[in-house]
Amino acid sequence: MALLAPVMLAACNGVAAAEPPSSPRPPNVVLILADDLGYGDICAYGCPLGGKTPNIDALAAGGIRFTQAYVTAAVCGPSRAGLMTGRYQQRFGFEYNVSPPERAIRETLGLPLTEKLLPQYLKERGYATGMIGKWHLGPGAGYQPIDRGFDEYFGSLHSDTVYLDPLEQPGVHFIDAAHERPGPHRDPLNPVLRGREPVAEPEYLTDAFAREAVAFIERHQDRPFFLYVAHHAPHTPLQVPDRYYDRFPEINDAGTRIYAAMVSAIDDGVGKIDDALGRAGVREKTLVLFLSDNGCATYTGACSNGPLLGGKLTPFEGGNRVPFIASWPGTIAPGRMVDAPISTLDLLPTALELAGAERPKDRELDGGSLVALLRGQGPAPERHAFFWNLGHHWAVRRGDWKLVQLLGRKPLLYDLSADPGEDRDEAKHQPAVVKQLERLHDKWQRGKVPPLWPTQELLHVPLQDIFDRKPMTPTKEGPGAIEVTT
Repeated sequence: MALLAPVMLAACNGVAAAEPPSSPRPPNVVLILADDLGYGDICAYGCPLGGKTPNIDALAAGGIRFTQAYVTAAVCGPSRAGLMTGRYQQRFGFEYNVSPPERAIRETLGLPLTEKLLPQYLKERGYATGMIGKWHLGPGAGYQPIDRGFDEYFGSLHSDTVYLDPLEQPGVHFIDAAHERPGPHRDPLNPVLRGREPVAEPEYLTDAFAREAVAFIERHQDRPFFLYVAHHAPHTPLQVPDRYYDRFPEINDAGTRIYAAMVSAIDDGVGKIDDALGRAGVREKTLVLFLSDNGCATYTGACSNGPLLGGKLTPFEGGNRVPFIASWPGTIAPGRMVDAPISTLDLLPTALELAGAERPKDRELDGGSLVALLRGQGPAPERHAFFWNLGHHWAVRRGDWKLVQLLGRKPLLYDLSADPGEDRDEAKHQPAVVKQLERLHDKWQRGKVPPLWPTQELLHVPLQDIFDRKPMTPTKEGPGAIEVTT
């Protein structure tokens, strides 16, 4: 009671008691992640296959387009593990997808509970946290989004799913791409969930995710929020309704047309999310990030990594360099292009700084904050090197030099400043650089732990197909084939 007396006395004498200054509201963060979207699949990065992505292009025109943005793996699950933790996933054994076919095994696997995820950090800072879409970081009890820092979840937990249930209905176009023809109905072991409960979802899944994102924004516009929209599209199965397919009559190849239409559906969703932020009056309080989880799956024959070599599953630029756009009106100057290399490892430190949180002291993060870069007040974070490791194949980049090592083959060295398409191997001309990068990789390897589970699949891909920029058609093991893992 004594502690309250001075305040009460001041009020009685007509003097207003001083109130502590309120901290400014931290910005919202909306992270939109496409699945297997190629570097050249959106028009801000080329779209040679005839795509139409006006809403994504508008984000780029109004903000920053990064030309050398990297993920930590050329396959879905490990890439997401690095993004959500801000740490190389090899530090905690998440080297392969969580996809063993036996459900009893699958339900016990996931991103280790010792790791702390981006939504957990932001929730501690008072953010509302929501996730919509593909999880792929563990389906079992304790590993699901609701268990890992998200207040709300709508989506499916595993790698892929049909986009309409039932699939075979009037006005739906689909194709048996890479021997991945889906069944007529959604897999009952991978239902659409709201929270933890399965729900029937009649709408085209990409549209349903946009609908749910808009609803989340409307519910939480009065407080800081983190919204993670992780699309399944344009991952196989290639499937789209008439209203998107009909936008591309000029494309003759069925697979390419369906794929372009799937990307167009993502673009519509980006526009709906941007509009919802505007209606809520929070667009200038919101950082919107758009990117892909890895390069496109060239084995579909339907997508484009633009000028880059390889694609999903490979350690080349087409596997790990992705489109990455940041938009924040009033903070990010429009029309910027940033050529400095960055990584999805930078997203968690960026969000921490925006939320006013300190970097954790109980674990090492592998990225740096992009806040100064976004605000035009500084350069990209300094980085010693970039590392990639998936099964038997690995790569390391330091400066403009990148070394690629495929199992059983001589190392390949590329100068990315002059040769971003990795056309010219410089290894025999630069042996000292090769040795330096090999030593860097060996040192980084010592920080890894063994994979927590084996890979589900070993695919054999003709290496010459990659160098000839052809679809990577899996084949039986034989001369000229390299083993790739998922």
